[in-house]
Amino acid sequence: MTERESADRSSDESRRGSLGTRAPVIGLIGPIGCGKSTVAGWLVARGSAIVDADRLTRDLMTPGAPVTESVLVRFGGEYRRPDGSLDRVALGRLVFADPPRLAELEAIVHPAVARLIRDAIRAADAGRPKAIVLEAIRLVEAGHAPWCDEVWLVVCDPESQLARLVGRGMDESDARQRMAAQAVSLPMWRAAATRTIRTDGEPTYVERALAAAFEETLDRMR
Repeated sequence: MTERESADRSSDESRRGSLGTRAPVIGLIGPIGCGKSTVAGWLVARGSAIVDADRLTRDLMTPGAPVTESVLVRFGGEYRRPDGSLDRVALGRLVFADPPRLAELEAIVHPAVARLIRDAIRAADAGRPKAIVLEAIRLVEAGHAPWCDEVWLVVCDPESQLARLVGRGMDESDARQRMAAQAVSLPMWRAAATRTIRTDGEPTYVERALAAAFEETLDRMR
C-alpha cells in the first residue's frame, strides 16, 4: 500500500532534486528488513536505474582503502578481518548499540560515499532511464534527500520485519538491536518522506499500488 504525503505541497517543494538530472530521482529509505531492495528491484524491472549506497559503501571499505584504514584507526584493529577488510558485522553490533560511535563512523564514511553517489547518479542519468532509484538507509541523515525528487519510506509491521531478518539468517538478538536502533530515526524519516510504501499486504495488492505510485511520480515530473 502507498500513502502520498503532504499532498498540498507546492510543485517547487515536491520537485526538489538538486543534481540536474533528466530522470527523476526517487530516494528509498526505511528500516532494515522492510523491503527497500524488493521495491528497488520492482522499479528497476520497469525501466529505472539503481544506485545502491550500501554497495558503494562496501566498495570504499576494501582492504587497504583509505576509508577502511581511517575506520580501523578510529575503532581499533580488532575490527580488521584476516583479509584486511572491515568486520562489518562486529562493527555494526558496536555502533548500532552506541549512537555516538555510529556518528563517528558516519563522519568518516559519509563524505566519501556522497562523492560516489553523485557520480553514480549522473552516470545513470546518461543511460536515460525512466527514473533513478537511490537506495540509501541513511539518505536523510547524510543530507542526500535534497538530491531526490521524491523520497519513498518503505515500512512493514514489526512482526513481518523480524521474521524477514531472521529468515535471512540474522541472529534474533542482532535483528532486534538493529530494529530498535533504527526505530529512533522513524520520525525523521517520516518527516522527509513524500510517500510511504507498505510492503506487508498481499503481494499483488502491493505491486498494484506500486505501479500506481510510479506512474503518478512519472506523470508529475513530466
